[in-house]
Amino acid sequence: MSMLTPPGMGGKYRITGDKYPRMRQPRRRGRLVLGLVASVAALGLIGWGTLQLIDVFTGGGKKAAAAGTKTDCGTKASPSAGATAAALPKPAGITVNVFNATPRGGLAKKTADELKKRGFKIGDVGNAPEEFDKKVKGTGVLLGPASSLNTSLPVLATQLGTAERRTDAARKGTEIDLIIGTGFKALTPEAAAGKALAGLAAPQPTAGSKKAC
Repeated sequence: MSMLTPPGMGGKYRITGDKYPRMRQPRRRGRLVLGLVASVAALGLIGWGTLQLIDVFTGGGKKAAAAGTKTDCGTKASPSAGATAAALPKPAGITVNVFNATPRGGLAKKTADELKKRGFKIGDVGNAPEEFDKKVKGTGVLLGPASSLNTSLPVLATQLGTAERRTDAARKGTEIDLIIGTGFKALTPEAAAGKALAGLAAPQPTAGSKKAC
């Protein structure tokens, strides 16, 4: 009888052999795996939260950089803008006829003298033709040939910005008429006129300008 058989027991209750069952603690592998997964998830959440905080306090890193890249794009003026500025004549190359369409005497000569001081050439000076005499209600009319629309007319208009601009397709030559109207008081102040003239000479971007990125 085996030493493991309790006294008084035999038969089917007898334990035979030289091996006996060993008591083992239940395996904890499942708990270990579960704990590992939970730890990884917790670390992931902590890392994500940290990145969100960094993004908030730095103003959105990549988005800010992208916005900065777009802001650095410059605007290039189209070649046509530069060509237009280059084609504008200087005051010395423009001959102006000054006519008075008001009842006030001496306005034509006084205005012509001021334009001459500002560098313009002066042609005829006197009373306005019948078609304009006492019929110009505004400050004045600038009248020239069709070719003057984008050349000499804008240059003269810097001296009387409120004047109406007109062209006559049948008109020959390059001279321009300044017809003084009843609303006229004086030419544009010389400093302001000079600034406007300088602005005409500077190339300006057009609506079709492209951005260089």
